[in-house]
Amino acid sequence: MPSPSSSPVLPLLGRGVVAGGAAGLAAGLFSLLLAEPLMDRAIRAEEKKHAPGGAAEHHEELFTRSTQHAGLVVSAVVAALAIGVLFAVAYALVHRRDPYANPWPRALAFAGAAFLAVSLLPGLRYPANPPGVGDPATVGDRQAMWLAAIAIGVLGMFLVRQVYVRLSARSVPVRQIAAALTTVAVLAALFLLPDNPDPVPVDATLLWEFRVVSVASHVLLWAVFAAVFGGLGLRAVREGAARGATVGASAAGVPSRPGVTPTAPPR
Repeated sequence: MPSPSSSPVLPLLGRGVVAGGAAGLAAGLFSLLLAEPLMDRAIRAEEKKHAPGGAAEHHEELFTRSTQHAGLVVSAVVAALAIGVLFAVAYALVHRRDPYANPWPRALAFAGAAFLAVSLLPGLRYPANPPGVGDPATVGDRQAMWLAAIAIGVLGMFLVRQVYVRLSARSVPVRQIAAALTTVAVLAALFLLPDNPDPVPVDATLLWEFRVVSVASHVLLWAVFAAVFGGLGLRAVREGAARGATVGASAAGVPSRPGVTPTAPPR
């Protein structure tokens, strides 16, 4: 564990970057294996629909599918690295009194809240659609709505936690009910956002499968992230405890290695 004089954020940033890289790689490979076949089906269906006579129409692609597949994994890793940095900063701010205590349960709880705020709640309002769905002219509007949904989700999770902490003097049922009502208010705010401006002319089965795989990739990303971030925190705690035991033994004159005779303390 770092010394009290060192910055508490830097070790957490290191954990966040490592956890983000591992989680992004896992989510990217998952999407490559399961989501890409669904994307290919959606692209073929879209080309067939717009081709004359119902025959599939092939356009010259700027990037080959293999290049796009590699880009999918790379972009997932890069995005997860950015998430790791933001996660570490937020984690340090929330647990600023003692950012290194209880690393495993805190990592699981914090990653679960991040999944709700960044992935699940925005996904409930604007479920993922296969590529090629939507008018290119509305891309900016759709991105703005998605970012607004993420902002509401993040602020909502922060508000839920604040309500729960502020009512610490009340009984547990009162705190849980207040947190649940706050969550309902956050959901209501989400659904006050405008609807998706574009229709989704995709086969219902394909659309459902794509959305399930999309949610599963987010679950995997945050699960791997929490496991790596929490595991690194546990390792830091064990190493800090071992160093503390060694320093204590040296101060007491106890040998740190077998066969070494302790030095008698001065009189």
